[in-house]
Amino acid sequence: MPKQLHVNLFEMNCVSHIVPGMWVHPENNRHRFNDLDYWTELAQLLEYGTFDGVFLADVVGVYDRFRNGPETALVEGLQVPSNDPLLLVPAMAAVTRELGFGVTFSTTYEPPFAFARRMSTLDHLTKGRIGWNVVTSYLPNAARNFGLDQEVPHDRRYEIADEYLDVLYKLWEGSWDDDAVVQDRERGIYTDPSKVRYINHIGENFKVAGPHLCQPSRQRTPVLFQATGSPAGSAFAGRHAEVVFTGGVTHEDARRNIATMRRNTEEQGRDPASIKFIVQAGVIVGRTAEEVSAKLDSYRRLVSSDGAMAHAQLAIDLKAYGRDEHLRNIIKRADPGWEALTQYDPETTVGQLLARFGGLKEDRYFVAGTPTAVADEIERWLDVDGIDGINLRQYLSFETARDFIDLVVPELRRRGRFRERYTPGETLRERLFGPGNSRLPADHPAARYRDPAALIQSLEPLRFRSSSVSS
Repeated sequence: MPKQLHVNLFEMNCVSHIVPGMWVHPENNRHRFNDLDYWTELAQLLEYGTFDGVFLADVVGVYDRFRNGPETALVEGLQVPSNDPLLLVPAMAAVTRELGFGVTFSTTYEPPFAFARRMSTLDHLTKGRIGWNVVTSYLPNAARNFGLDQEVPHDRRYEIADEYLDVLYKLWEGSWDDDAVVQDRERGIYTDPSKVRYINHIGENFKVAGPHLCQPSRQRTPVLFQATGSPAGSAFAGRHAEVVFTGGVTHEDARRNIATMRRNTEEQGRDPASIKFIVQAGVIVGRTAEEVSAKLDSYRRLVSSDGAMAHAQLAIDLKAYGRDEHLRNIIKRADPGWEALTQYDPETTVGQLLARFGGLKEDRYFVAGTPTAVADEIERWLDVDGIDGINLRQYLSFETARDFIDLVVPELRRRGRFRERYTPGETLRERLFGPGNSRLPADHPAARYRDPAALIQSLEPLRFRSSSVSS
């Protein structure tokens, strides 16, 4: 059978997520992000379209490097103001039965015990429809918000995250036996205390006694998502992640990134085939070429290069230079922050670069066309690049999702590339990995804590295998 596409709508509890400037479009609903009705309407729409889920991004700081302050981000509504993504899930779950939810949370600034409880609660309330996007945070302002003078160094953040997840695995997988809850009304016993245990974790960064406060949920550990590109992040994903966000300029890049990630997974003792790959994708579709062209024109007119430069954390304001000036001249005389521009050809002009920042990110994973053309391109992503699904980038809420549901989904279904319906009652992990797979597989490092002896004997958190960690 042909590979079917997994699709999440890429969202954030804010005005402007990743396409700055679009919130002013008269048909956009972004200004409603503070209203619960916005999120319940969205959830019902996505379930009607049989999406895998809604994926909620998050940051815990502001983009304040561009022009030496947060003013541009505030003017653009660029991920500020923003609200907590976890609090949306119960409301969206209450109006749906099958839609999945991926939520972003950082391992760097808040302790693991309380987070373990929140995620187990969400797994219970959603009946196993929850996933976690594991991030370590990257904004300097985020560090200052949590009492630090500067960011924790990149690779050190992953070391902390590794122990963080080890604590969570002990709580989620090891603290309670599967049959600990007996609900014996005659004897008046809800939980058998012999089947619940302290974790007594004592590590370099955390000291957690336990036991976990929540009884076992359907998935126990939520589906683990991660975006990565660095050697340390890739090694971390090889050890922990079930779904990895990847990409590439060409299909060769994408296939190379996927192969590297599978290699890292195998080095960590896991089945390299047990990991899915998702890309962020832009899809603009219309019934006719003229309709597509009209949408493209209306979107391109509104994209904000200022917002994009702020999002990129540029320390250099390109608009302070002449449009014909070459990048090599700016890099030579730039203040700190020039390194953000070294990824571009030094012969690129300021005008060309501003056009890129003010564009729709029309890269490898962008397609604009009729349903047939869009489906053709998505099939190439699946078969040539080897990806498993997309996080659908939004231009308008709810037009982007509606267009995909009304125009693209029927064409993909005709080709056997998209589910006809949900499997009732399946967990998010089962949706991704098949029936009977609600729990993490036995070769995942979390699974060892299902043995009480392993939990008792574990005095220190597991570490990366040295072969996968960059120096």
